[in-house]
Amino acid sequence: MAKGHRSQIKRERNAQKDTRPSAKLSYARVSVQKACFVLDAIRGKDVQTALGIVTYNPRYASSLIKKLLESAIANAENNNGMNVEKLYVEECYANQAPTMKRIHPRAQGRAYRIEKRNSHITVVLNER
Repeated sequence: MAKGHRSQIKRERNAQKDTRPSAKLSYARVSVQKACFVLDAIRGKDVQTALGIVTYNPRYASSLIKKLLESAIANAENNNGMNVEKLYVEECYANQAPTMKRIHPRAQGRAYRIEKRNSHITVVLNER
């Protein structure tokens, strides 16, 4: 148990809060492995280069990550007052979300399971 008054506990918790601009997409209908191909390409790049990479990447996950990156840039500009030219992708990762299980009928009354995987994608920016 934490000691102190409730407002003091909340103040300490908010002081430890991460202030970097970020955006998160929950339950994206793309597997973690497929999303990571695109995320690995933009990690550590400045935002203009990263937007160029995801715009011309043919993968489906790149369209989702492009919207997410634009949202994180807007958050940095409007909420944190950061300069867009100095921003870069500090962290980007995909975590596994709940998997949808489906049944595919097969011969002689059997059924095979199909797993439709989801992911939670997060993009965190910072200023250079």
